[in-house]
Amino acid sequence: MQVIAETKDVLVLNKPAGLIVHSDGRTVEPSVAEWVAEKYPALANVGEPWISPQGESIRVCGIVHRLDRTTSGVLLVVKTPEMFSYLKGEFKARRVEKTYHALVYGHVEGDSGWIVAEIARTSESPRRWYAKPREENHPRAAITEWRVLKRFETNGEPLTYLELSPKTGRTHQLRVHLASIGHPIVADHLYAENFLAGTPALENPSVVAKRATAPDKPALLGFTRPALHAYSITLTLDGAREMFTAPLPHDFESVL
Repeated sequence: MQVIAETKDVLVLNKPAGLIVHSDGRTVEPSVAEWVAEKYPALANVGEPWISPQGESIRVCGIVHRLDRTTSGVLLVVKTPEMFSYLKGEFKARRVEKTYHALVYGHVEGDSGWIVAEIARTSESPRRWYAKPREENHPRAAITEWRVLKRFETNGEPLTYLELSPKTGRTHQLRVHLASIGHPIVADHLYAENFLAGTPALENPSVVAKRATAPDKPALLGFTRPALHAYSITLTLDGAREMFTAPLPHDFESVL
């Protein structure tokens, strides 16, 4: 675990891919929360406990937001109950800005744009998330802004390096949104494979047509997890805007 920065109010970490943020109540494994409790014992009881689906109370150890297990990058830990409550309010009011970097299959058309779609769940088993088109003012609409950083090819396969700015915080939002426009994240074990296998989990007709003719695409570039990295987070501390960035991990650096 890398400590990016530390102030009197927050601890900023660079979470490695493969490490869960805190226990999910189903498995026993190392987590960021356990690391925080060991290295910073005073933070062990900071924050509201998370209640698992099994009803177990899980200590969050000051962690005020989450990243997927497979996502690397910047993660905030707060040091006091007062700061925890403050930042929960900032996240809810969407005053915390986050940017991610991702590698996706194909050359994305245009240099920038927006994706607006609800992150819904299928009713059939196995249940999975999918993108359901919505108007921007719909209460369940999820919104992602994207910008192309680079286009390139490897072994004849077109790829795009993107910067992503989620304006909402839904489960798997970035992964589902990118798959919904026909450009799933490289090595995404769920949404890229479903997309390429033709699983009917998207409601955009143009994407369904594109998916039906898409050639099989391997997990390129040596990635063994979805190529998604939480690059930066910007928030207001003591009345001033602060931005913290997480250096790219080795699997990104080796490509870029």
